[in-house]
Amino acid sequence: MRYFREIMSRSAALIKKHGLIANDDGIMVGLSGGKDSLTLLMVLKEFLRQSKYKYPLAAGYVDLGLGADYTPLQEFCDALNVPFLVEKTMIGPVVFEVRKEKNPCSLCAKMRRGAVNDLAKKNGFAKVALGHNREDYVETFLLNVFYAGRVDTFKPLTYLDRKDVTVIRPLLSVPEDLLKKHALNASLPVMKNPCPADGHTRREDMKEILKQLKALNENSIDLAFSALERLELGDMKGERKNR
Repeated sequence: MRYFREIMSRSAALIKKHGLIANDDGIMVGLSGGKDSLTLLMVLKEFLRQSKYKYPLAAGYVDLGLGADYTPLQEFCDALNVPFLVEKTMIGPVVFEVRKEKNPCSLCAKMRRGAVNDLAKKNGFAKVALGHNREDYVETFLLNVFYAGRVDTFKPLTYLDRKDVTVIRPLLSVPEDLLKKHALNASLPVMKNPCPADGHTRREDMKEILKQLKALNENSIDLAFSALERLELGDMKGERKNR
């Protein structure tokens, strides 16, 4: 489990640096069935065992109404002794059949975020943990710059006052390649994404840009992450102070 040890080390450092976890803060992991969220659930289960913090932990899955079989996720959670919560929705049919969105990702993501936050709230969890990794962090910055004209990306911790939910992202400093290696090494039950738009999105274009940058400079993603973290750190301090 050498890959997992490095993931734990990076995640624990980020958790402590940004104060993502405290005692009695119930945490629900937004479990999508991808390698990132499955690994995140393992990380938070292990952090619960190792650290001084003792918090209720669960996994929440949003069924998009696209016919996905999430039995493997239930079994994975059972093996970790973590409650598995499901929110059944019709987000998929609404986006693709009713609205017939040409660029469906934005609406789908917004609806999924709302569903996972509602699932957490109604089950008594004050925090939602999402599995965004280092590349997601940089890709989102590029998407905001090139498609929205603003300098912004994910934050390790975000308080949503309208929902009274705090979103944390403990994997933000973890390279995607490391997560892929762990997923294979641990035989994680990674689900195939049922979304019809999977693999044909603007985010995929950003992934290609990162590959080109890495070909020019092997350390480019590390440097981009460091620059963005320094940029966001001031806002993070403000958010914790205002909570």
